[in-house]
Amino acid sequence: MRFAALETSTDWCSVAVWLDGEVRALERRVPNRHSEYALPMLESLMKNLKLDAIAFGAGPGSFTGLRIACGLAQGLAFAHGLPVLGVSTLEAMAEEAGAPRVVACIDARMREVYYAALEKRERRWHEVIAAQCVAPAEAPRARGEGWIGAGNGFAAYGDFGLRKAFPEVHPTAAAVARLAAPRLAAGEGVDAARAVPLYLRDKVALTLEEQRR
Repeated sequence: MRFAALETSTDWCSVAVWLDGEVRALERRVPNRHSEYALPMLESLMKNLKLDAIAFGAGPGSFTGLRIACGLAQGLAFAHGLPVLGVSTLEAMAEEAGAPRVVACIDARMREVYYAALEKRERRWHEVIAAQCVAPAEAPRARGEGWIGAGNGFAAYGDFGLRKAFPEVHPTAAAVARLAAPRLAAGEGVDAARAVPLYLRDKVALTLEEQRR
């Protein structure tokens, strides 16, 4: 199986190609410039490869970034008649963290975080605490031992009571590809028209009154 993967939910623009188990990837930190870099970066990896599917980081994350990844995935899929698969950015971040129990936390701005606790069992991530958009003080704590933190939410709001947190960990297209591979092989890809971002929150900015408070 050969497929492309895109991840643009954070400041990082990340692309990858899965080639029968081998992953080739590129990433670059380009805040608010993903639309300029994503497609050229992907084209440099593809080099006229014939693909079987497209995977993308579906969210949660930056509203604009999620739309860019989803839109590019849809465009490529429509053009070539390929299935599309969205992968949770929180799962991709857990995959990058390299531990079996991960609290994934992305700064959602407006004094909130995108947050989930994920545990890897039988090569798949399972939500112990469901993905949610929540105020940091109200984020539920994962029970048990061995949890580590991953994501820039820990840089913004502290360690959430965890002994180890790695704010530099971010979702990547390579992680999206690794997570998408078994799901695509199992036929979980959908028609491009059904590909949608996972926002978790509809609000994109604070009102003036909220900013004053």
